[in-house]
Amino acid sequence: MSITVENLSYVYLPDTPMQKQALFDVSVHIDDKEFVGIIGHTGSGKSTLIQHFNGLVKPTSGRVLVDGVDLTQKGVNLRAIRRKVGMVFQYPEHQLFGETVFEDVAFGPKNSGVPDAALEDRVREGLAMVDLDLDVLRERSPFELSGGQKRRVAIAGVLAMKPAILILDEPTAGLDPRGRDEILSQVQSLYQAWDLTVILVTHSMEDIARMAKRLIVMDHGRIALDGTPQDVFSNADKLRSMGLGVPQVTTLIHELHRRGLVQRRDIFTLDEAESEITRVLELKRHGNA
Repeated sequence: MSITVENLSYVYLPDTPMQKQALFDVSVHIDDKEFVGIIGHTGSGKSTLIQHFNGLVKPTSGRVLVDGVDLTQKGVNLRAIRRKVGMVFQYPEHQLFGETVFEDVAFGPKNSGVPDAALEDRVREGLAMVDLDLDVLRERSPFELSGGQKRRVAIAGVLAMKPAILILDEPTAGLDPRGRDEILSQVQSLYQAWDLTVILVTHSMEDIARMAKRLIVMDHGRIALDGTPQDVFSNADKLRSMGLGVPQVTTLIHELHRRGLVQRRDIFTLDEAESEITRVLELKRHGNA
């Protein structure tokens, strides 16, 4: 499924003293099965933008089309759209409310009309997607789980709806490094195994460089940059002017390049950096550099 945004503007609390424009004439298209990262400083409009993708927020002007369906039209079935476009909010564990893990993950599918006979399979599959076992957790309270497990249960509740598009707004916020790595690993596995369109909002340049195939940079309610990680992170000065940066490993590589120690500058992940440094050391060892 694809998402198309045409000339989208959005104003919070219009015609009040608190009026504030969050988005300005934004146009963007996200193809089916893309993995897109959206980055930007706090208040840049990235969260407001993604809330338009399943009709949680309606534009002040412009259009949003999901799989060709215009969400701004009267009579559109937003409930059906939200079954296809799954949204995982920041700190999704705050939305947990079921007495048991089973009850929590089953809530969405049950309320969307999945029959009781198929409900257990949906819950089991949703939990398995995030590497959790229904037989182990069925009667456990979700509030007794670790932070990372709570978040995975919350994500499983969205996945149990079998969305075609998965949107995650800062899914690793507040987690320790182990919990963060677990969540991101699961997101990557889901993308590869389930043919999802994935839209990931994050502040982590390292994570987004490693995972996304395309980056959209928001700045003061507008799209400032849109392209591959290589394209976007090559604009280091522009990113810094927007209160962002580049992955730390890229800063290191740029310094090594400045000193003439490596040839490449377009490196944005640890794996790439390790490969380039190893290559240079091997050349030096054999007297070819």
